[in-house]
Amino acid sequence: MGIKEKIFILSTIVIILLTASCQHKDEPYRTWKSYKGDPTASSYSVLDQINRDNVNQLETAWIYNSGDQRRDGSQSNPIIIDGVVYLTTPGIKVAALDAVTGDLLWIFDPFEGRDPTRVNRGVVFWEERGDRRIFLTAGTFLYALNADSGSLISEFGNGGSVDLREGLGRDPALLSVGSTSPGIIHKNLLILGSTVGEGVGSAPGHIRAYNTRTGEMEWTFHTIPHPGEFGHETWGDNAWQLAGGTNNWGGMSLDTKREIVFIPTGSPAPDFYTPGTRGEGRHLFSNTILALDANTGERIWHYQVLKHDLWDYDLPAPPNLVTIEKNGRKMDALAQVTKQGFVFVLDRETGEPLFPVEERPVPESDIEGEESWPTQRFPVRPVPVTRQHITEDDLTNISPEARDYALRRFREVKYDGPYTPPGEQETLTFPGTRGGALWGGASYDPETNILYVNANEYGTTMALRKVIEPAVTVESAVVQGQNIYRTNCASCHSSPGGREPIHFPSLVNVDDRYSKLQIMNIMEIGLGEMPAFPYLSDEEKEAIAEYLFNVDEDGSIAESEERTEGQSGRRTEEQIKGQSNGQTSQTDSVNFYYTVDFAYRPFVDQDGYPATKPPWGTLNALNLNTGELVWRVPLGEHKELTEQGIPVTGTRNMGGSLVTAGGLVFIAATEDEKFRAFDKLTGEILWEHDLPAVGYAKPSTYEIDGKQYVIIAATGGTRAGEGNSDAFISFSLPDR
Repeated sequence: MGIKEKIFILSTIVIILLTASCQHKDEPYRTWKSYKGDPTASSYSVLDQINRDNVNQLETAWIYNSGDQRRDGSQSNPIIIDGVVYLTTPGIKVAALDAVTGDLLWIFDPFEGRDPTRVNRGVVFWEERGDRRIFLTAGTFLYALNADSGSLISEFGNGGSVDLREGLGRDPALLSVGSTSPGIIHKNLLILGSTVGEGVGSAPGHIRAYNTRTGEMEWTFHTIPHPGEFGHETWGDNAWQLAGGTNNWGGMSLDTKREIVFIPTGSPAPDFYTPGTRGEGRHLFSNTILALDANTGERIWHYQVLKHDLWDYDLPAPPNLVTIEKNGRKMDALAQVTKQGFVFVLDRETGEPLFPVEERPVPESDIEGEESWPTQRFPVRPVPVTRQHITEDDLTNISPEARDYALRRFREVKYDGPYTPPGEQETLTFPGTRGGALWGGASYDPETNILYVNANEYGTTMALRKVIEPAVTVESAVVQGQNIYRTNCASCHSSPGGREPIHFPSLVNVDDRYSKLQIMNIMEIGLGEMPAFPYLSDEEKEAIAEYLFNVDEDGSIAESEERTEGQSGRRTEEQIKGQSNGQTSQTDSVNFYYTVDFAYRPFVDQDGYPATKPPWGTLNALNLNTGELVWRVPLGEHKELTEQGIPVTGTRNMGGSLVTAGGLVFIAATEDEKFRAFDKLTGEILWEHDLPAVGYAKPSTYEIDGKQYVIIAATGGTRAGEGNSDAFISFSLPDR
């Protein structure tokens, strides 16, 4: 054999090996190139080097400390591209790390040292002919970065960024718009949802597709339909110009073969009650699974999970694209988890439910002028992952004292079962707005058709306040500020004199921490999870600051020096009715409106544990072929309770899971600051590791040079656990 023939044979072998290597590299579910692993949102990996037989040998491969520890933590689900880990830090900087060593390659700070706003769940990668880009949403902007250097792509948008407030058909200066979850790539389009405010004046949550090269907006789908569009009649006539919300903040999934993008949406703004701008009706396309043509944004089908949402039951996560077997045939479907603990399984092409769904009557609202919807949808299968209705028998039994306290609280609140509408009396919602499945969503094993869902089982309470105002009155700045505060701020921060907020800071004695100017600036640009309120005028922001500086802890307002002779604040309903032996004067006609008194109040015992029987947090395995539960185990531990002999209760959990071909389900998310691996067939805990703070995030897995790694953001967060950290930890098996 001659030298030329040998060279030809060797070259052919090299080409075959390289081709095989590339094919192996691009095998489905082998890489982690997008949020939740792949466009189907599976959170599944075929990697099996780490498996049920050796997972107990896992050790730390490397730790990256970002140096920007923050109260909100990072919810980043890292992506891994060609040996580089891309993640977002607590300060919402993009960090590119060597995937083997964790060494920093480059970092991009969109805020340039300013306080970041909102949280972030990761970035998006796109490439074409050597052009490799990372897309980040931070503040009100979408940024395009060079994936190799972290520098801005100058030809994208305006010098590397696009203002997300633009293109919504309203004055951008009056809008607060961002995006906490990554969008999804289809060809040369980045399809993106948004995070908007949840009060009066919020921006609409329209879905938009941007050109990945230029940043130009290629198409828009109006989630609040415009005149002449499908669904417009389900809103008030002027809602398309004034109403807000109905946004996709939890992410989306994509059927690349059919070129359909599946988008879950949230509730209209404001939460919990209906002002005039929301009109009457079921409000398409709120709380809806949308199936859109990914090329054009045209609606293919929709399925509304909840009509006229009064509970903040946003659809919290992308639907998992699944293939199930029914009656001997395989069917492409999607599985959508909800805060209510339901899983809706729908045909991917038509949107028709593949299991029975019942339309059941629900309680009607007793709020004057509210048009609550008389029925709601209840899927019969798959079985719910949380209890749907509680009685006194379901109240906590961890101690006699806890049960007595819970029983007293249960009898104080208004509760008529699922979908009890909020009212002026404290109202219990179960599962609450932090119940069921949350933004971590589910992981799906395509080999077994098992869906893994982590869920919360505890209620929350809320109450509305009726505000009475005379038809003609002159207000002081303090009283004006009180009314504006109740409309825009109380749902998160509660009203001074009422119950203390849990998930968000109290603003009682806020003057000890901030000046009036600082408070006004925070309302202008936002801070942490708090959005900006640009639609409030400078006078309205100043009035809120005046109120906060003149209100006592019991809610009483000190007389403001600004009040001049002849001015009077708005009176309470009791004061007005006190005239003429309880009759309202004909010369003093009364207008009223409702606002949120408090919301998101956990239904807990005297020690802060959920007031229902455990388990309070669970990991569930659902067979999507049958809709039956395979297993359910408590997720998380209150060690102080187990030391008293109480069985493991589970804890609140706020992240998501990863399932692998190695027989494992990895999840952090729990208040006890652990990272665990479960046997995916039985639910048995096979490994756990102490984290420096809650892993309030979703893990990723990847392979470099034949070695498998699992990475988790362990940075804490505002709604689970107490500590904070700046650590991202990668685990692997020890080298042999």
